[in-house]
Amino acid sequence: MGWLIFLFMALVVAGLLWRFGRLPKGGIELVAAALFLAVAGYAWQGSPGLSGKPTPAPAEVRTPDNEAAVERQKMFSKIGSDADVLRSADGLQSQGLTLYAIAIIKNGLEKRPQSADLWVGLGNELVIHSGGMMSPAAQLAFQRAEAIAPDHPGPPFFMGLAYAQAGQLDRAETVWRGLLDRSPANASWRPELEQRLLEIERMKQMGQ
Repeated sequence: MGWLIFLFMALVVAGLLWRFGRLPKGGIELVAAALFLAVAGYAWQGSPGLSGKPTPAPAEVRTPDNEAAVERQKMFSKIGSDADVLRSADGLQSQGLTLYAIAIIKNGLEKRPQSADLWVGLGNELVIHSGGMMSPAAQLAFQRAEAIAPDHPGPPFFMGLAYAQAGQLDRAETVWRGLLDRSPANASWRPELEQRLLEIERMKQMGQ
């Protein structure tokens, strides 16, 4: 059946070119030769006897919104160039394109190397890319952010979050307690920080 369809299409093409193609003198011979080569190539590499098999659609790779992206909205500015870069990185990360997310943040840091927000964002993306583990590169990114903005709660908070997600509860507790000790009594992030420290204590008790 495949052969009949192919030959029929070849004849249709040849007829249309002869009738409407306005080929120059000798052109029909060239068309015939091209069609002959096409038929020969199909006979050599084609498999008309095989049944058709539709190509399966590629699986869509998506990861859920990461916790760091959700929490970042509470502590960092939602407007400006840095926020735009981080939103773009979040979009790439949500599709599983973590390396592209890291690259876009690094590109932003080349223009604004003193952005604590971008360094925190880089640390978060590096943690996600490493499967939730705190890599030396991610730790360095958080430390760089904290050095740039020592009074900003974001760098230590997200460093502690990365440690907690990696299962390093003692380190997470140390970082978060240090942040809590130096936070003002009316700081908006204190209630959540206290709640997370309670959760760590509960998890550690369950693990005993």
